[in-house]
Amino acid sequence: MAVPDRLDVTLRLVRNAGRASLPDLAARLGVSEMTVRRDLDALQARGLVERVRGGAVAVAGPESSAGFAARADWQAGLKERIGRATAALVEHGATVLVDAGTTTVHVARALADRAAAGDGPFTAAVVSLPVADVLADRPGIRLLVVGGESRPGERSLAGPLTAAVLRQLTFDVFVMSIGAVNAAAGWSEFTLEDAAVKQVGLQQARSTLVVADASKLGVRAFASVAPLDAVGRLVTDASARDPQLTPAAQETLAALDDAGVEVVLS
Repeated sequence: MAVPDRLDVTLRLVRNAGRASLPDLAARLGVSEMTVRRDLDALQARGLVERVRGGAVAVAGPESSAGFAARADWQAGLKERIGRATAALVEHGATVLVDAGTTTVHVARALADRAAAGDGPFTAAVVSLPVADVLADRPGIRLLVVGGESRPGERSLAGPLTAAVLRQLTFDVFVMSIGAVNAAAGWSEFTLEDAAVKQVGLQQARSTLVVADASKLGVRAFASVAPLDAVGRLVTDASARDPQLTPAAQETLAALDDAGVEVVLS
């Protein structure tokens, strides 16, 4: 089906919990247990989880095998569209905090392309080594790599040092990736470390753009980041508004509208 699958979210829910049951995954994802079974079977076929009775467990081994590298190519075309739509919303000359994540890599590429075409410059502060790779030595980009501990497998920077550095800076816009957004739970993430970085980013930025494909809508993750109205815009894919393709997203979209969050479809 021509809609972002839930494998990315399902994988991170299992990894965070260590072991996840079918009912819990179905509740967090807003889908049927039959759908969860199919997704877990697909993840097991890739060697990313192990199916057990009633659910799945995380696969032991190098974290990189189920981290950023495993997710980087999933839905790359869709993420590129979200990235370009997001970069187009960033004002000329802005100072931008770019979050970690597979989608923000595409935002960074689009910003670099804008700057190279003369539609810049931009100052970009990053908390992701892959994003730093994209922006390093690009014309029209002033790159600031925020310090911190590199999380194994994710190549993102987090921890007290990251938070301390961010609190010394201010930004025109924070391009924030998110693991989950839910009408009742607001914006949430899969780890406390990621949630803490995002909370500081929200405090230090004049405005925030969230990037997330439609599979994140209607999902509840482990760590709360902020209520819905803490964000000005969400950039997602067009399937989010299709109730047949993304039924779990519809209640969340209504709540975002009520909270005054502009939803931009790419």
